[in-house]
Amino acid sequence: MTTITLPRIEYLNLKERAEAFDKMVANINPAFFVLPAEKSRKKIISEFSKTKLYNKAFLRSLNTGLKRSSYFMK
Repeated sequence: MTTITLPRIEYLNLKERAEAFDKMVANINPAFFVLPAEKSRKKIISEFSKTKLYNKAFLRSLNTGLKRSSYFMK
């Protein structure tokens, strides 16, 4: 086993970050990682558009992001 020596301040900083990460992971809802049922880009964009909550720039950006994914179809 190798021993590594760190300054106390650096150790405390790393420990704080590790604890924050552990809390974040513990609070993630498993449903967050479920794949969406709808695969059609057109249908997804259409549904977002129907709500009238999103501007055209956002819808274009969403479409661009969906195009980059191998999961979604036209």
